[in-house]
Amino acid sequence: MSAAEGLIQELSPRCTFPAAGTEAIAAVSGGADSLALLVLACEAGVAVTAVHVDHGLRPGSAEEADVVAAAARRLGAEFRAERVAVAEGPDLEQRARIARRAVLGQDAMTGHTEDDQAETLLINLMRGAGPAGLAAMAPGPTHPILAIRRSETAALCRAMGLAPVVDHSNLDPRFQRNRVRRELMPLLADISNRDPVPLLARTARRAREVQAGIEQLAADVDPTDTRALVDQPGAVVNEALRRWLVDDRGHPPSSAELERVLAVVRHEAVACELAGGRRVVRRAGMLRLES
Repeated sequence: MSAAEGLIQELSPRCTFPAAGTEAIAAVSGGADSLALLVLACEAGVAVTAVHVDHGLRPGSAEEADVVAAAARRLGAEFRAERVAVAEGPDLEQRARIARRAVLGQDAMTGHTEDDQAETLLINLMRGAGPAGLAAMAPGPTHPILAIRRSETAALCRAMGLAPVVDHSNLDPRFQRNRVRRELMPLLADISNRDPVPLLARTARRAREVQAGIEQLAADVDPTDTRALVDQPGAVVNEALRRWLVDDRGHPPSSAELERVLAVVRHEAVACELAGGRRVVRRAGMLRLES
């Protein structure tokens, strides 16, 4: 058995790919994680189309598509190149992510690893997230290699003779995730004298279990009945209101908006404003959402 075959045999049981024969899009930038995703998806029998998205943000980025195209040909996958326009400026990471997702679709497979999961939990923690945020990314067909480490994707690429693209923007300290990866994670390892990634990933799993319980309870609560809401635990009330107040773009209310709505629920106010010109009003103990 070759080194590549041995690694594939070791890593495959930890993946959560869709069933063999399923047609699926894989976001493949050409980095080690996404190339490993492509290798493992093809080995799992998924009918993969590797999609490279060029944001045009750095010199030579368009040529990285050639690396992905060559890997796809070798592995028997389909290939498609996309280009999106993302201008330099504030919130660059978020805008690039939105533009990329728009061409990939919501069901595309991504190469997020256990290391990414740990970083996501820390980023969400710094934003003041509750259980839903601390749950980070859910494993499943869209995050099929979430139980694999970044070091393992690099090892698989080496064993397969694939030369990953090196994205130098991953060194840019303007981006929060880069600082978490390069500064905070090594500091946590030094302070705790252990690898923090498995611990943080375990915390995310436990947060998902907690969140699932909260969601189940919230499903039985009428979010418009203030009398019913005051009898529920705070986490259940928050979840019920979040579900009710999701906007037409699928975004839940912000923490500040939720606090304003809770003031209406507690009879501290009769109405409050939400983003997008929406308004929550209380009448006879019932909440109404007005536009």
